[in-house]
Amino acid sequence: MSLVDELKSAVTPRAALLVVGVFALQLLFIASYVGALHHPKPTDVPFGVVAPQQVSTVLMERLEKLPGDPLDPRTVTDAAEARDQIINRDIDGALIVDPRGRTDTLLVASGGGTVLSAALEKTFTQVEAANRRTIRTVDVAPASPQDFDGLSAFYLVVGWCVGGYICAAILAISAGSRPANPHRAIIRLGALALYAILGGLGGAIIVGPILGALPGSVAALWGLGALVVFAVGAATLALQSVFGIVGIGLAILLIVVAGNPSAGGAFPLPMLPPFWKAIGPALPPGAGTWAARSIAYFKGNDMTASMLVLSAWAVVGSAVTLAMSALKRQPAAEPTAGAPSGA
Repeated sequence: MSLVDELKSAVTPRAALLVVGVFALQLLFIASYVGALHHPKPTDVPFGVVAPQQVSTVLMERLEKLPGDPLDPRTVTDAAEARDQIINRDIDGALIVDPRGRTDTLLVASGGGTVLSAALEKTFTQVEAANRRTIRTVDVAPASPQDFDGLSAFYLVVGWCVGGYICAAILAISAGSRPANPHRAIIRLGALALYAILGGLGGAIIVGPILGALPGSVAALWGLGALVVFAVGAATLALQSVFGIVGIGLAILLIVVAGNPSAGGAFPLPMLPPFWKAIGPALPPGAGTWAARSIAYFKGNDMTASMLVLSAWAVVGSAVTLAMSALKRQPAAEPTAGAPSGA
């Protein structure tokens, strides 16, 4: 047999399609990560201004006209309200103008992303210098000294997501992409749930008591981790039950290619381009990262939307997996008389 014939017999149409799919996934990976992260800049950052009425009106106009629209400014009644809104995650920072002096106070929250806090400080250093004023920066929700650049929450969630889709892929590869019946689907989902509980606990203990990378409730992080792992795993099981082995690639496309760069990890959401900023909160990595930072640095505030997103992925993924397992499969055709058994 010639080399050409050997290649033809080895490379089946199905294998060729899978290779093409992997190639497309590779290019999408590069395009997504570089597209999202190559030129971060703050855009429409929710920002509070505390100042006397006359000063506030002029300052708001100036902030709204800054090149590139870095801020979405709104007036806040006083410094206490500004702090509360930052802790509640309604705004990402605030400027408190001192009408009796020439030094104003910039409130930031590096727990939500140190890069964004640094960008706000740089912006207002320039704004204040143009007005012959100075600022002092106060971090009302500081990132842990052990949490470099505020990335620990993001990497924790990435680890949970990886565990979720790998566990689901192993369950499918070991016994077929689609469960043979609803009973087997329930077993798979039960095994995934147990794995999610253990994975959530393990991640929470590692970043908390062992490494001290994240403050906040270990129990709350445990619960979040279990939900993240199960949501990603259930979505992967669903995709595999519908599309077969290709479903694993689709899960990677959703979670890794689209989800990770849009999660607000390396750069918080206000610093991402519009497309990634829009899809991030709707995908498990983004929802999980937001919730993990809320637990660690913002007293668990503003987590409802993220928890609903993760719950939706878990419920829909489970429902699709169960529904596909209930579909009757066509029995294999019996070989006709005289036909070879492998036909």
